[in-house]
Amino acid sequence: MQNRKRMAILAAVALMAFTGCSSSSSKEESKTESTEGETVQTETKTEAQTEKETDDMAETTESTKEYEYDFKGMTDLRTDILTDDQVELALPLDKYVDKNAVADVIRKAKAGEDVTIACIGGSITMGTISSGTSDDKIIKEVGKENYANIFFDWWKKNFPDTKFEFINAGIGATGSYLAVHRVANDVLSKKPDLVLVEFSVNDAGVKHNQTTYENLVREIRRSEGSPAVMLLFMSQTNGSSAITTHQEIGLYYNLPMISYGNMIIKLMANKVYEAGELAGDEVHPTALGYAITGELLWKYLNDIYAHLDEIPASDPFDQEKAYFTKPKYVDGTILDRLSITPDEMGTFEESKKFDQFPNDWTSSEGEGGLKFTATFRNLGVMYYRITNGKGAKYDVYVDGEKVGTLNSDFKGGWGNYAESEEVYSSDEAKEHMVEFKKSADSAEEVFTVLGLLVTQ
Repeated sequence: MQNRKRMAILAAVALMAFTGCSSSSSKEESKTESTEGETVQTETKTEAQTEKETDDMAETTESTKEYEYDFKGMTDLRTDILTDDQVELALPLDKYVDKNAVADVIRKAKAGEDVTIACIGGSITMGTISSGTSDDKIIKEVGKENYANIFFDWWKKNFPDTKFEFINAGIGATGSYLAVHRVANDVLSKKPDLVLVEFSVNDAGVKHNQTTYENLVREIRRSEGSPAVMLLFMSQTNGSSAITTHQEIGLYYNLPMISYGNMIIKLMANKVYEAGELAGDEVHPTALGYAITGELLWKYLNDIYAHLDEIPASDPFDQEKAYFTKPKYVDGTILDRLSITPDEMGTFEESKKFDQFPNDWTSSEGEGGLKFTATFRNLGVMYYRITNGKGAKYDVYVDGEKVGTLNSDFKGGWGNYAESEEVYSSDEAKEHMVEFKKSADSAEEVFTVLGLLVTQ
């Protein structure tokens, strides 16, 4: 049921949306159909509550009309490629956001306390850099760095006497569905003060991406210490991105949002840059593209730092706040061979096929027959897709019923990678038997199960 808060959010998105956005997948095979219909609110509020929230949003908009950005900063900029007007193209919804939690982290760093900062995302966060047509000048001036390193550098340069721990939790070709199952181990176990989330490219065209993205953001915010969250919206140069659905989540939780995608689409349309200057392969930024992304983050943090005395302390995250979508992946986790023992191995053997998820099982020949007993409401499978032409198709069974078919063949693709697919969903956590069998029509033999993605 739609309420006034939701309508206000959608009205804002419609007004300031990323108009160059396409929902097509960034992978060679589009995973699913449209995400339309995924944003149905599962908990309704009273008329008084929704009216107050809408009034609060209107009040925020009114109170920030005269806001003047200060992007210069307290220290020399790493680069100064963008004009202030161009930076503001990346902040179309900034008047709706709450910067208090990020400001608190800056205050903590300024006071000399230990600070932990993390980035979680796909290959763009991991640091895959493509070759661009205008890289020579930027490489000569500042070298070739990914955005995460540039982001971390802002903190080190502004607070040289503070001890920082920086965590880069980027894994190529992964989206928020896998992330919501790995964030507890990869990020939250380190007790971060601030987490930057980047999944808009890899979530494009993926079914339920708004639900997985919200659950990821919420897992971070509701964890110990209520870490601050910043959302970075990247885009392919052809416009493919999940920015539209992701920014609804950012608006709902009033989180700082920096939209590189919104900015570059408009700058390319105005002939300021050509696509080949920003991404040599359409997907991954060039040295120039990363420098621009890093500059956006530097200038955004500079502005918060400049207005620090005007920004009040943040409140703890409201654990009772209703979900914008639904609480489907609360406390999601990954079960691998360190955390679950198969009931039967069949033709599978313990293996180490993928560095990021090395505790897996592989069948190189035979019919499979890998079986587990596990308790869950939702079940996904993370498996290894390979380019050598030997990847097999496998059927997944839950309690004897076939629930999905997984194809590990990625012959001719850009490289081997970890794919994640949800195969079973219910409203009740129960004990189930899970089995993997080679499909009857599979021409090849090799299949690797990297892990089970479960929500209990």
